[in-house]
Amino acid sequence: MMKLFDTMSRSIRTLSPRDGETFRFYCCGPTVYGPAHIGNFRTFVLQDVFRRTMELSGFRTYHVRNLTDLDDKTIRDAQASKKSLSDFTAYWRDRFHEDGHRLNLLSPHLEPSAVAHIPHQIAMIAELMEKGHAYASADGSVYYRVSSFAQYGRLSRLDQRELREGASGAISEDEYDKDSVSDFALWKARREEDGVNFWESPWGQGRPGWHLECSAMCREHLGERFDLHSGGVDLIFPHHENEIAQSEACTGQTMADHWFHLTHLLVDGGKMSKSLGNFYTIQQLIDVGFDPIEVRYVLISSHYRQPLNFVAKDADGKETFPALLGARQALRRIAKLHQSLVQMAGEFEIPEYSRLLEVQEGASFQGAFEALQNDLNTPDALGRIFSTAKTLKVGSLSADEAIRELLGLHRVLAALGLLLPSHEEEKSIEVPAEIVEKAESRRQAKLEKNWAEADRLRDEITAMGWKLTDTKEGYELCPLN
Repeated sequence: MMKLFDTMSRSIRTLSPRDGETFRFYCCGPTVYGPAHIGNFRTFVLQDVFRRTMELSGFRTYHVRNLTDLDDKTIRDAQASKKSLSDFTAYWRDRFHEDGHRLNLLSPHLEPSAVAHIPHQIAMIAELMEKGHAYASADGSVYYRVSSFAQYGRLSRLDQRELREGASGAISEDEYDKDSVSDFALWKARREEDGVNFWESPWGQGRPGWHLECSAMCREHLGERFDLHSGGVDLIFPHHENEIAQSEACTGQTMADHWFHLTHLLVDGGKMSKSLGNFYTIQQLIDVGFDPIEVRYVLISSHYRQPLNFVAKDADGKETFPALLGARQALRRIAKLHQSLVQMAGEFEIPEYSRLLEVQEGASFQGAFEALQNDLNTPDALGRIFSTAKTLKVGSLSADEAIRELLGLHRVLAALGLLLPSHEEEKSIEVPAEIVEKAESRRQAKLEKNWAEADRLRDEITAMGWKLTDTKEGYELCPLN
């Protein structure tokens, strides 16, 4: 049984497939105009944990995640780069896929693109106009008439009075000739700054509005009603609110039975932004010596409904990435537990993910897996792995008992999408230049018999996640366990 908080009802509800066989869900995917940062990937990683937990709970899934390859940002930046829209977005799509693979994300079963579904969007606009929910303006743009949909605002709890008074003029990214400030664009008439990025329609040349894209793709690939829709909390309004209005006005049915939203990632307690210099991509973190699985560990270390603070700097403002160093240590602790169980099992082959779909629960680690089934409580699941490690008397297990525990542990790790470092990988870890520099400074301080400075530098090295051992030849550095 899987339970998850539903944004629409503001309650935790039990999930089950509408058709009794396959749980079908849609995730708003990346806008492919630049590198995705770790804040973007927090959403995609936790959606991945959700899918894995569903599958390892015995559900068949059908996961659709779109690519936004047509909107104001993709057109603007493609024009600036002097590349075609298709070439520009294809490059960033491939970069996103590469980063997703590094983070051990399962590929969606289907990844539709907005551009490929322009005919479906045009057909949907025509249907909305026919039913009185949309209208064309003099310049050839088409707008959704928010006042025609009585239930508008129920997902975000937006008061209709606010709409009437114009407090939500941000619903549309662009200002066109609208009847009401709250109406939003379904079709945007061609503008000079769009260049060659326009399509023909019954209302003239132009392009679809961003909100319509997901409605059309959902309807085409998941039908008029499906099990779950997911995205970041910033999409609740206006994007998901507008999706509901468009889709349900066409079909007369509830669009999605469940709404799954994930909260933001902060960096050092503040909003991530390029201007603040705290904008991190996967490649940037790899370049300073971290493994993407360590990044994944950090991204799942907080509950999806709570903001996650990614700690990148120490008290002096230096980029030491203590959160990632902590993740490294945690993964090594789990790896040591795993190795101890393997020694008791005698022979053990790490099971493929597909095999774990049929694995019987391991008694000791069942609580960790159940934490994931209970509103995807990833920090509780991680905590239960470590509490089990403390109480599990590995040395007294029989080979069969050790195998059972290994399968239970791997079931949880597979749901979390975590891969453990091998002993060989630990040996080959490169010591960051900053740590070496501090160790050399400490060696010099010892030669000068400046014991206070030597002790201070040792403490700094320890605080940064490294153990320094003095030897006859000088010193050795290894990560703290």
